[in-house]
Amino acid sequence: MAEAKYKRILLKLSGEALMGEESFGIDPQVIDRIAQDIKEARDLGVEVCLVVGGGNIFRGLSAAAKGFDRSSADYMGMLATVMNALAVQNGLEKQGIHTRVQSAIPMSSVCEPYIRRRAIRHMEKGRVVIFAAGTGNPFFTTDTAAALRAAEMSCDVLMKGTQVDGIYTADPKKEPSAVRYEQLSFMDVLRLDLQVMDASAVSLCRENNIPILVFSIQKRGELGRVLRGKGTYTLVGEEE
Repeated sequence: MAEAKYKRILLKLSGEALMGEESFGIDPQVIDRIAQDIKEARDLGVEVCLVVGGGNIFRGLSAAAKGFDRSSADYMGMLATVMNALAVQNGLEKQGIHTRVQSAIPMSSVCEPYIRRRAIRHMEKGRVVIFAAGTGNPFFTTDTAAALRAAEMSCDVLMKGTQVDGIYTADPKKEPSAVRYEQLSFMDVLRLDLQVMDASAVSLCRENNIPILVFSIQKRGELGRVLRGKGTYTLVGEEE
């Protein structure tokens, strides 16, 4: 079996990725499939940490548009990410993987507070660390939280698992003629406003030279294939 291209990764999962075919909530079968993929990554010797979104339960920005106070709505969204993190933890532990959930909003009854050195130590011991509650601050997305944690954990790559197998010129679900990019620079993503991640997340990765790899988390085994340099994906990084 080919070796993994990366030794330490941050996997960003959107809340929508956990819904499966449902219109909201968490699909246990999807959790189990993602957990199996993460186990394959661990079996390749890769250290893994995750950031999970909360859009399948509550989306702060949408709620703010409907009249909620933006800060309150964002905090509610952060609490939704904790629920998702606990669900992913349960799926991973069913696969025999030791995990820790660390929340940027302290809630000691259900998980650890986020402590950078402790998180790094967990990963060095082979545990999967799931970061919840975003950055702990309103007005920041979980994409930005993922970029921040990837930098703090000295990750080799930020892998974003989405509903599609890369970054396209347009939404491939709406535009059948959309073309997938093989590779882009950080500036290309910002200049073309490709919406794969918000601008602050892309800029943070650019400043810390952390490539962003976008692939489909919907395909069983795709995480392992991508880690071995196979599969289908778009890589965002510095220009050669």
